[in-house]
Amino acid sequence: MTLPRTPSFRLDGRRALVAGASSGIGEACAVALAEAGAEVTLAARRTDRLEALAGELAGAGLSARVLAMDVADVAATEAAIEAQVAQHGPFEVLVNSAGTARHSRAVETRPEDFDAVSALNFKGAYFLTRAVARGLIAAGRPGSLINISSQMAHVGGVDRAVYAATKHAVEGFTKSMAIEWGPHGIRINTICPTFIRTALTEPTFAQPERVKWIEEKIKLGRTGVVEDIMGPVVFLASEASALVTGTALLVDGGWTAD
Repeated sequence: MTLPRTPSFRLDGRRALVAGASSGIGEACAVALAEAGAEVTLAARRTDRLEALAGELAGAGLSARVLAMDVADVAATEAAIEAQVAQHGPFEVLVNSAGTARHSRAVETRPEDFDAVSALNFKGAYFLTRAVARGLIAAGRPGSLINISSQMAHVGGVDRAVYAATKHAVEGFTKSMAIEWGPHGIRINTICPTFIRTALTEPTFAQPERVKWIEEKIKLGRTGVVEDIMGPVVFLASEASALVTGTALLVDGGWTAD
């Protein structure tokens, strides 16, 4: 008999764009993709952080390009993607980890906070994803597009009405884009982490009562670290997930199980 073979998790020779690569989950995703063999382009507003990361990757025998990008600036982002595609070809993998949060009680939400969070988490994510897909469609190439969403895209949380709304929106356009772009061989999914210890979540982890609430909700009894996202992102980027599209991979320690 002929035994089946496990699809490869390798990404050798594939061009990958990681937005929000300057810190936290985005940085970890960039490292994971580079380790799997991808040619990674690091994108964020803070290019000094990107240059430092590229240097560390080089020291580990890996390589990466640096691209200044503010995902909330739709016109500039689309122009940057178009220029990259014209020069190097389309990105076959996208990881959009650019995001922000301004937490407050719903009754205290300021319009300017609503707009700022929506501009990056929802509008920026939408048009970045579209820009990368356009390059793939024009070139007739398949690809895997991954948006870093949140467990809050499936539940609610105190002080997180705006943040949760933007992540619910990401889940919605992900499903619709998966339907539209499936015939082109383009897959699109989300990763939905629980509370991961990063610079963005430091204010939350500085509140003992919130940490207690978080740990009680996570069935595995611990909060997350960026390494918890590295395996899932390689899985979704690679041929190991070739039939996975339009779905959410919950990395939440069981938070949403009940």
